[in-house]
Amino acid sequence: MITHVHSATINVRDLEEALRFYVDTLGWEKRQDSHEAGMRWLTVAPRGSQTAFALSLADAPNVSFAMGCGISLISSDIDADYASFVEKGVTVKGEPESMPWGDRATWFSDPFGNEFFLVQLAS
Repeated sequence: MITHVHSATINVRDLEEALRFYVDTLGWEKRQDSHEAGMRWLTVAPRGSQTAFALSLADAPNVSFAMGCGISLISSDIDADYASFVEKGVTVKGEPESMPWGDRATWFSDPFGNEFFLVQLAS
């Protein structure tokens, strides 16, 4: 079952400058900053917010662009969601797979071609 929106992507020119703006200027918190398989996954969020923003380089795509997602949704049972989507005729890119950072994920689209990244967190 999808439990909440995990993140939405914000395109930026410079990750460090963006991090300073969102964290130092706006007072948000840095949630994740991982470097895996040559990619950087960096998220920030207003303090106490359940939803985060993934910062993505506009001119040098990171994991968000490489995987074609802009909005991430958290699933408590990705296999059940996948099976339900397939049964209902939802366009899904493939079965859930392990990501380089340890979570399991897949992508699905709405009838208008908007793509969503569905992820079950490893921890």
